[in-house]
Amino acid sequence: MLEAGLTEYFGMGEAIGIIATMFVVLYFSRKQMEALSVDIETKILNDLDERMHQITKLMIDRPELIKVVSKVESDWSSEVAYAYHILFTFAHVFHMRTRKVLSDNEWTGWLRWMKSAFDQGMIKEIWKNKIEMEKWFDPAFQEFVDKELIPLSNR
Repeated sequence: MLEAGLTEYFGMGEAIGIIATMFVVLYFSRKQMEALSVDIETKILNDLDERMHQITKLMIDRPELIKVVSKVESDWSSEVAYAYHILFTFAHVFHMRTRKVLSDNEWTGWLRWMKSAFDQGMIKEIWKNKIEMEKWFDPAFQEFVDKELIPLSNR
């Protein structure tokens, strides 16, 4: 009788071990699928950023083409076109940071560069006076610039 009970306990332990192993496999496969989803989304964002890079490069080379996407001002200088390109790059970096694609070290380097550009360059004035942010940049990036970059450059 004792032997039959011990065998049953081993059988139950085996079943519990198999079930636990299945749960561990399921947990890690879900983690891997989430990471794969983030990787795919990041690749799509990078592809879109590359397209935006090509468009803004063309607008930098030929500022008169800006009127194709915006009739607000047709006499924009190449500095304003270049500022758009820089701001779109900053926005892409910001989004990669919020998606946790950039490491802390990379983000620190980019943040220093962004702060310096707003502090020492014309980009702050262009951001404030020349462009309509709600048309070109998403609200999260606008808030980041308005709360993190512009106040620091006002010191």
